[in-house]
Amino acid sequence: MKFTLEATDPQSKARAGVISTDHGDIPTPIFMPVGTVGSVKAVHIQELIDQVAARIILGNTYHLYLRPGVKVLEAAGGLHRFNGWKRPILTDSGGFQVYSLSDNRKLKEDGVEFRSHIDGSKHFFTPEFAIDVQRSIGGDIIMAFDECTPFPCEYNYAKRSMHLTHAWLDRCVERVRTTEPKYGYSQSLFPIVQGSVYRDLRIQSAEKIASAGCDGNAIGGLSVGEPVETMYELTELVCGILPADKPRYLMGVGTPANILESIALGIDMMDCVMPTRNGRNGLLFTSQGTMNMKNQKWEYDFSPLDEESTALVDKVYTKAYLRHLFKAQEILAMQIASIHNLSFYLRLVTQAREHIIAGDFREWKDKMVPVLSQRL
Repeated sequence: MKFTLEATDPQSKARAGVISTDHGDIPTPIFMPVGTVGSVKAVHIQELIDQVAARIILGNTYHLYLRPGVKVLEAAGGLHRFNGWKRPILTDSGGFQVYSLSDNRKLKEDGVEFRSHIDGSKHFFTPEFAIDVQRSIGGDIIMAFDECTPFPCEYNYAKRSMHLTHAWLDRCVERVRTTEPKYGYSQSLFPIVQGSVYRDLRIQSAEKIASAGCDGNAIGGLSVGEPVETMYELTELVCGILPADKPRYLMGVGTPANILESIALGIDMMDCVMPTRNGRNGLLFTSQGTMNMKNQKWEYDFSPLDEESTALVDKVYTKAYLRHLFKAQEILAMQIASIHNLSFYLRLVTQAREHIIAGDFREWKDKMVPVLSQRL
């Protein structure tokens, strides 16, 4: 993997670049649709390409390990061949499940014992095993195994967790060094900065992660309930420590406003389930703000979903029709809303990139954030 920095904004820390992988180039800043089990919910692969203009999608190691399983993925030749996506894939190591499945896991020095959310069966993930599974899945970018601490989190727990994440990183690095990719293309390891909301821990973790010398770096453990101001403060702090010649990935973020503010702090890559999850529940993100498509106010509104969008769903369908589909509980409503929201997110980061290159990102961002944050 190679990262080429192309431009920086003179009034912020925003930057535009290109991540080059064996499955294609990724212009940054970039938003990555989440495809947890190998599919972006309610969206076909061709729609991801033609309407959403996605350049990279995510898969999740824990979920793909459980279903369809490593044997199926290896027999298929990896996730790219299994789901038909020819562009880059990033796989989350399963570390977030240490956080999200806290009632069904036991944390140990060696790794984590999980109970499957599907059938209750026991499974044990070590850092080495997480890398092995990601080798089998075949992501272009693979993540180090970590613990994502909750919020609030007591200082001593956050400190112990951070050191555990660092120890696991050393083991992940060694496993990557001593094994080979399975499908004829390279895989790049990204370690993850942790440390909860504590500045001293975040500094220690960022320095450790930077010293690992990996192809890129991630910031985890944010957007888990802490105040948004704290998220921005710690993101800026960590970005100031992580190397400028490597891409920076802020995990699990966020709203359109969060995305623009994070870009301004020096973030290159983001992902979040929000555009698809909120879309399936009737919430649309648009260039004028957010809309609840189940509200009666859209019943006689025959205007496009978003006047500024070029996506096919926005040209074809109206607010009134989409409201009708949601009220009728038609599956098509979830599909339209998911495509619309993902298309909007990808258009937003593309516009951000254009303004960074033009040198007026900060001014544009300051105008856009209040608009994007309003409810229509």
